[in-house]
Amino acid sequence: MTRPETDNRDLFAIADLAKEFGISTRAIRFYEAKGLLSPERVGATRIFRRRDRARLILILRGKRLGFSLRDISDYLSLYDANRSEQVNLLIDKVDERLASLEGQLLDLQTTIAELREIRKLADHGLEKAS
Repeated sequence: MTRPETDNRDLFAIADLAKEFGISTRAIRFYEAKGLLSPERVGATRIFRRRDRARLILILRGKRLGFSLRDISDYLSLYDANRSEQVNLLIDKVDERLASLEGQLLDLQTTIAELREIRKLADHGLEKAS
């Protein structure tokens, strides 16, 4: 997703980031309103720096992996803190998410097995009726 022309830039307009990441400018403004991004202002224009772009990458990755905005905010709040603190929080959040997804996977597997059994019984019922 990273483009060479964006790697060398220091400043980004909101439209540039929206286009690069395939999201709306409204989504970026929402993340700003939630305190996840802090662009500078020149009049009414938002000016994003590399740091904001890096944070946006982390926000979008976190969302894609199913983390809540609260979890993402907690992680980003440690962005400039002690690296081991940030990594420990990340490990805890990843472990929580893995446990949640593994539980959902077991539920799905159980549901699929039950549906297959119902289908099998229904097919058997149709064969008897024929």
